[in-house]
Amino acid sequence: MSDDLGAVGERAALARIIPRLRRAQALLGPGDDAALLAAPDGRVLLSTDAMIEGPDFRRAWSTPYELGWKAMATNLADIAAMGGRPTGLLVALAAPERTSVAELEAIADGMAAACDALAPGVGVVGGDLTRAPILSLSVTVTGSLDGRSPVLRSGARPGDLVAYSGRLGLAAAALRLLFAVGEEDASGIAALRRGRPELLREQLAPSPPIRDGVRAAEAGATAMLDVSDGLLLDASRIAGASRVALDLDGAALERLAAEVVAALPADEEDAPRPGRHEALALVLGGGEDHGLLATFPDEPPAGFLRLGVVREGLPAVLIDGAPVDPTGWDSFAPS
Repeated sequence: MSDDLGAVGERAALARIIPRLRRAQALLGPGDDAALLAAPDGRVLLSTDAMIEGPDFRRAWSTPYELGWKAMATNLADIAAMGGRPTGLLVALAAPERTSVAELEAIADGMAAACDALAPGVGVVGGDLTRAPILSLSVTVTGSLDGRSPVLRSGARPGDLVAYSGRLGLAAAALRLLFAVGEEDASGIAALRRGRPELLREQLAPSPPIRDGVRAAEAGATAMLDVSDGLLLDASRIAGASRVALDLDGAALERLAAEVVAALPADEEDAPRPGRHEALALVLGGGEDHGLLATFPDEPPAGFLRLGVVREGLPAVLIDGAPVDPTGWDSFAPS
């Protein structure tokens, strides 16, 4: 008998998928028409995002396990960016009817593993499974502030320090290698996986610093966001919301660029090691880093790298005092 969704059916598929997901700390999880979560202080953080086959991922590059992991990781980061603690996730998964149930089980395994690693005790509390021409995962995540105020983008003040937790430029560097190989070269993709597994994970199965969101809030962070579209573009969002200038330290950015250069191969004809300027461009505008950019009135907590200072002035991003164009990822920009 075929293992495809079209042959197995929704009920039988869910009966195999749901047990693979970790039991969340929910008052009522999957099985009814809605989940029931506790709201410790009467407030609930909510965020949602979608991963669509084509613009957001390529099945030739990502395993189903990695897709599940990344869907969880990127959404958990949005709650962390508000200074919150993730409490549950809802997943709406759409797939072609010829998709095997085993593939969906692997996606569920990736989801469970990411929650265990990044936000222990959190899990999928419900969702939906339906048919579609291409594979997509839409995730809604809930979170709790545990009595704290949310950390907004609009709270940065002149004199605050700018700091970052996470990696920068490596996810974009990994994507650069994948595009250089292409989707049709299975042996080339396999060689990349053998030769650069850690670098590829930065793109295909990232591990954002979820716990640092609460640490930042407890340390008095005045503004914060998840850097998903590129450092400069996301820094400009804090600058605009707070009506200040964020002045980044060129020397610190150069050190991050050197890390990108060191992580990329130097001897592959299709993707030679980038020069300093190209590596710096990946750090500043590559995107999909999913680290936390925050401002603090005092020294940032452990785990955060000091990147600059907040200054008075019209909303802008500066490097060593000079204005820069806030480039980054825009899913609707012309390709």
